[in-house]
Amino acid sequence: MTAYILGGAQTDFARNWAKEGLGLVDLIREAAEGALADADVDPADVDVVHVGNHAGELFAGQSQLGGLTASAVPALAGLPASRHEAACASGSIAVLAADAEIAAGRYDLALVVGVEIMRNVPADRAAANLGSAAWAGREAVGATFPWPALFAEVAEAYDERWGLDAAHLGAIARTAFANAERNPLAQARDWRFEPAAFTADDAANPLVEGRLRRTDCGRITDGAAAVLLASPRHAAAWAADRGRSLADLPCLTGFGHRTDSLLLADKLARRNPGGVMFPHLAGAVSDAYVRAGLRGPADIDVAELHDCFTITALVAYEHLGLAGPGEGGRLVEDGVFAPGGAFPVNPGGGLLALGHPVGATGVRMLLDASRQVAGTAGTAQVDGARTALTLNVGGSFTTAVATVVTRGGDA
Repeated sequence: MTAYILGGAQTDFARNWAKEGLGLVDLIREAAEGALADADVDPADVDVVHVGNHAGELFAGQSQLGGLTASAVPALAGLPASRHEAACASGSIAVLAADAEIAAGRYDLALVVGVEIMRNVPADRAAANLGSAAWAGREAVGATFPWPALFAEVAEAYDERWGLDAAHLGAIARTAFANAERNPLAQARDWRFEPAAFTADDAANPLVEGRLRRTDCGRITDGAAAVLLASPRHAAAWAADRGRSLADLPCLTGFGHRTDSLLLADKLARRNPGGVMFPHLAGAVSDAYVRAGLRGPADIDVAELHDCFTITALVAYEHLGLAGPGEGGRLVEDGVFAPGGAFPVNPGGGLLALGHPVGATGVRMLLDASRQVAGTAGTAQVDGARTALTLNVGGSFTTAVATVVTRGGDA
């Protein structure tokens, strides 16, 4: 069964909502109302609500985000609503929950919202709050910035196994920030860097943790994104009412979801058959291909991949089936992932430069993927895109969620 994506919305990821005297409820309201307007959907037609959020309790002292959504959009009061958490993959888990309920025939139209506010506290507290997605008290102990420290360990492990060229990481960052310049909602759309900022220049690109430097790391930001998922029956009626063809609508045709042990050290200690660093990550991607009826990466036109750090992007590349372990850098050199390349990635800037409000990222990825296959991605549009992949991870590659979005006529 296929869930169609009728529309959606994203907030401006450059905004500091706390400085404006706003909070979680305001983020949810803007994204949810924007999605309803974009899809031309009356709130009374929504059957169920799913919310993705990682750390509302820690940043805002707020849980019960299903109820908060009904407060943000009173027309949604009385509907079943749930909140989902899986670190940086929280939004994707909310999407999968909504998709599963539609596939089960429980509901025909779901509103999915991903949201996070993180700029309302000092940087050290924000880093500690986000560290809760690691194993508290057992890893990144004593690190000023837990996640840069943990992904620096990933970089060290990669270097030990295959060798890591810092120039490849610099190229990934440079492409991300260049892509963000075209995205009017990207956190870093107005940021400009000197060439040395993508090198090992200690002044222009200082170290943060381990071997990871400033432009290797995504920044904290606030944001929300929302999408409307519909059953085939509802989507057909919706399209007919608006004089549109169901064949032109984006639809979620495949998914993969796998989880490994929480400790990064446990994952890195394994020596896996085939050599991939995280077999469950490759497995989630493979599951999505199979469920969507695809042969593999050759059938993908554009991808939204998790690149909270440059090393995360490099590792993700090698779990798509495009290259063997340790070969991702060669693809970076060849421009495979850049605009106009054979496998364009994150044309709107990705987590590094578009922004990474943790609970919103998975929903934002699905929204951007749907716009790509619908041909409505604006300045980020990849010509001829009909099939898109998303790959969202939570923690130190602990949770892995992949989805395939295809134009309805190709489903």
